Formats: sequence, C-alpha cells, structure tokens
Amino acid sequence: MTATLSQIVKQAFEADSKDFIRIIREATELAKNEDGTLSSFKIVGRLVKLKPEGEALAVSDLHGDLESLVDILKGSGFLRKMNEDKKALLVLLGDYGDRGPFSAEVYYTVAKLKLLFPHQVVLMRGNHEGPEDLKPDPHDLPAQLERRFGAEWESAYSAVRGMFNHLYNAVVVEGLYLMIHGGIPQKANTLEDLAHAHQTHPDQKLLEDMLWSDPDDCIKGTTASPRGAGKLFGEDVTRNLLGKLDLRVLIRGHEPCEQGFKINHSGKVLTLFSRKGPPYFNAHGAYLRVSLSEKYENANQLVPYIHRL
Repeated sequence: MTATLSQIVKQAFEADSKDFIRIIREATELAKNEDGTLSSFKIVGRLVKLKPEGEALAVSDLHGDLESLVDILKGSGFLRKMNEDKKALLVLLGDYGDRGPFSAEVYYTVAKLKLLFPHQVVLMRGNHEGPEDLKPDPHDLPAQLERRFGAEWESAYSAVRGMFNHLYNAVVVEGLYLMIHGGIPQKANTLEDLAHAHQTHPDQKLLEDMLWSDPDDCIKGTTASPRGAGKLFGEDVTRNLLGKLDLRVLIRGHEPCEQGFKINHSGKVLTLFSRKGPPYFNAHGAYLRVSLSEKYENANQLVPYIHRL
C-alpha cells in the first residue's frame, strides 16, 4: 500500500474535478476488466465467488458518511490486515452516495482503495448505484458534485455513473453466504441468474429485486414494496433460494437499523447498516468482520463478529 488512510482522505477532499474523474475511471476500468479467476476470487458476470477461507470485513450503506467509513477502517485495523494477508477481503455492499454530505469523497475513497488493493476490495452496487431507469429519490449526488466541482460536475457525474455499471451484483462464499445489497429475487434459481441480472434488466426484474427488496417476517412469497421498486419477500423465498444454492445466510444492507444491524427470517437474513446519524438518526452503524473458514449456519452465530460504531 502506497498511501495511508489519512492520505487517501486528504486526497479525497483536495482532488479537483480532473483528479476525481481520473480515479473513478481508473477504478471503473479495473472492475470492467475483472474476469475469471483472480488471486482471491473467481468472477462470473457480475458475481464474485469466494472460497471459504481468509477473513472478510463487510460494510454496507455509507450514504456520504465518510466519517463512519474512516472509523470502521481505523477501528478494525483492516487495511493493515490486508497488507499482511492477501486473503483478507473488504466487501462493500453498495449505497456509497446520496443523503450524506460527502458522497464525492466516499466514492473517491472506495475507488482509491480498489486501486490500491485490486484483488482484495469488492465493490458491490446498491440501489443508489442502480441503472438509469431505477434512480433513487432523493438522489442528491448531482447537486453535491455541482457544489464541489462547479461547471465540471456533469463530467464527474458521468464518470461515477459509468462506474455503477461495473460494480458487482452479488457475492457468494461457497457453502456459506450470499451477499446482495437489497434482497432475494423470487424468480432466481441459479448463481448465473444473479451473475447476469444486469444483462436481463429491465425485461426481468431480478436486478431490481436484488437492489431494492426487503425481508418481511409476516408474509409468505412476495408483495409490493412501499419503496415503489423491488418487493417485500418472506422467509419461504429466502429459504428456497439459499437451499437451491447450498448457502446458509443472506448478508445484506439497504435498511436503516437503529442498532446498526438486524436479523430476519429465523436467522437466515442479516442486515448491516454502516452509517449513522442524520438523516436516519440511528444510534449505531455496524460492520461485520468474520473468518470465512468458520462454518456458521445462522445469522445469530455472527452477532459476536458484528462491531457497532
């Protein structure tokens, strides 16, 4: 690693539009060309397949909260761990921008981390990194970029949106975990469905469900979501797909959690929400640091490895 976290954050605040666009485009090009078997994982379409080995740090929704990201990386000492152990992986579950005041700085920081640790940082897409026809509301990233970069904001925004298309749909840890930003698409049957969901969108709703859906403990099957996109899905939907894929737990983000995390579907779903404070006013953010070689069957077994901010 050629830069400390403090240096990266300093660069994030000092970058002009040219430097910002360059870093975003370099990270995009790197992600775009990732294919096949890399040193730490295998890539199929926009799906990352991990062996059950090494250690992972999972971070979810940041929404422009650079302070929480810095606190997580400093508090966990995980960048040092990544330098020492090439099997240590940082998995970011999406929603880097909007709502918080430092969206540009968060995008810059995660892109820079990807460039510094190309085979150890996995950048997933959230509903705030979705396709053009599924833009979230509010989507204040353009306004933030205009305040930051002035007349060059549109070029900066175009670069960031270009990166969205090359972020990952899902991560699978063999025999253990399925990581998706939002939820399980009821009509998915195979890993290939998840890997290529971006290619079948919008004719099929797989990507929409993966980015927007939420678990519900009170229903069976699916029902319309109050978000206006995606669905609410019941425990039967979760167990059905996890069973087909021989996996144990869905690890996701997408939902604000007062304590930074919550568990649904009899321990088959773990939700992480890593940012804290306004506009959500949750008391805690949280992240997961776990050994992938340990065989946990239920999200309740992961609670000792969840760290709150």
